[in-house]
Amino acid sequence: MNAEEKTRVIQYLEKEQIKLSIRVEELIQLTKPIEPDDAIGRVSRMDAIVNKSINQESLQKSRERLNKVKISLERVDDDDFGTCIQCGTPIPIQRLLLMPGSTCIGCAR
Repeated sequence: MNAEEKTRVIQYLEKEQIKLSIRVEELIQLTKPIEPDDAIGRVSRMDAIVNKSINQESLQKSRERLNKVKISLERVDDDDFGTCIQCGTPIPIQRLLLMPGSTCIGCAR
């Protein structure tokens, strides 16, 4: 990976980290417990419970991605950054941007 590609990866990961951090905070607010004394109807309460579970799943996935982005940012200056940890093959920059912390396509199969 050359210096230009590394700079591009760092810039993308930093933007992604900010975006994901904001999203995680939003989802934390959306997954707070539903108070039983709220004056909402039974159907509305059921809808709120379903939405909460969907938001919890989204929160989990966002946290996982944020963790991968943070790890990638920590490793970006390592000599082996951009190579597959399983086989040592270089990982295309597009794949690194799309899926931080991923392996090469061959090992992913």
